[in-house]
Amino acid sequence: MATNRLVQKGKVQVYSQTLFDAANDAGSQDSVVEVRNQLAQLLKLVYSDMDLTIALSNPDYTPEQRHGLARAVFADCNPALREVLAVMAENGDADLLSRVYHTYEDVVAEKLNLYVVDVTTVVPLDDELRKLIKEKTEADLGCKAVLNESIDKTILGGIIMSVNGMRIDASVISQLNKARHTLKENDGGEN
Repeated sequence: MATNRLVQKGKVQVYSQTLFDAANDAGSQDSVVEVRNQLAQLLKLVYSDMDLTIALSNPDYTPEQRHGLARAVFADCNPALREVLAVMAENGDADLLSRVYHTYEDVVAEKLNLYVVDVTTVVPLDDELRKLIKEKTEADLGCKAVLNESIDKTILGGIIMSVNGMRIDASVISQLNKARHTLKENDGGEN
């Protein structure tokens, strides 16, 4: 069992390093960040589409069929990412995608001294707030930061930020849910 974990850890490291090297060689920091952001999106896709998840590691398909499927499904991705995903599917390693993503982020931080900060707001950031978030993150982490901005109308307002596995949720919807939970606890305690 421990040997299997070591093998998987080795595979994850090889996939992540290969992906970083290919992206970095192709376009340096911009390409590296693009691959990271696409990986994050793909994780959401793979977790939300069970048929795709099963197909990418289905032993009933030949390795070549899984390779071709991954290349077709991820055709619009960065070429380095598409090829690594195809090899992962071919080898039956699609289930390692989450670990590859997290290890890739570690490699980016180590090699480029860079973290990508996911920032979700209900409206686009203005230049002043963008600069403030970037400067604060760089000061706190002691390295360069790049913002990956997204809009989500369902958060109603406020901001959600995540970097390096840490998440700060200061969205209005989160605050309302916390208030609702507190009210339920207090209401339940009086009965």
